[in-house]
Amino acid sequence: MTDSAIGTVLQTLKRHELDRNTVVVVTSDNGAHWLPEEIAKWGHRANADLRGQKADIHEGGHRVPLLVRWPGKTQAGRVERTLTCLTDLYATFADVVKASPGQGGEDSRSILPAILGQPAPDLRDRAIVHHSLHGHFAIRKGKWKLQPQLGSGGFTEPIELRSVEGGSPGELFDLESDPAERRNVWAQYPEVVRELGSLLDTYRRQNHSRQGA
Repeated sequence: MTDSAIGTVLQTLKRHELDRNTVVVVTSDNGAHWLPEEIAKWGHRANADLRGQKADIHEGGHRVPLLVRWPGKTQAGRVERTLTCLTDLYATFADVVKASPGQGGEDSRSILPAILGQPAPDLRDRAIVHHSLHGHFAIRKGKWKLQPQLGSGGFTEPIELRSVEGGSPGELFDLESDPAERRNVWAQYPEVVRELGSLLDTYRRQNHSRQGA
């Protein structure tokens, strides 16, 4: 169904001779709402091997496809590893048409250089904040993702989970080696927990993530 809808858009652009100068972006606002019992019933993993689903703080709720087609500008088949978020589309499209984003988009950064296959030094140290349906936060920077609390915070049980005595109060994952979030390394990297926890507190306190916004 998705392929058909995208095909209709592309065919319409071509029919009106707009396909060569139109930026087409295919993405999703969140991961699929797909319960464990549905996986068991249909044998289909809508979020692949990622943990969780829509509304959760886990990767299955937040990691989505982002495909860009821009004839003459983007290289077909190239994979870009730059960390980005859908809020970045605001500043990116302003950059495309050479307009100022103005006072809006205080959490938005242009990813146009990354789309064009150019160096993007402004995005190298990027950190992105995640938020779940029931108020859980997480922060992603580089390969690390910190969740200062336990539980999904969304649709997947347990939504809330208390730490056991001597256990970690939250979760830290190395998403380069563990994108499925199976190994909590909170106890092994206290310096990363402190750094990301402090950064998340700063962003929450100032209500935005861009310096000088």
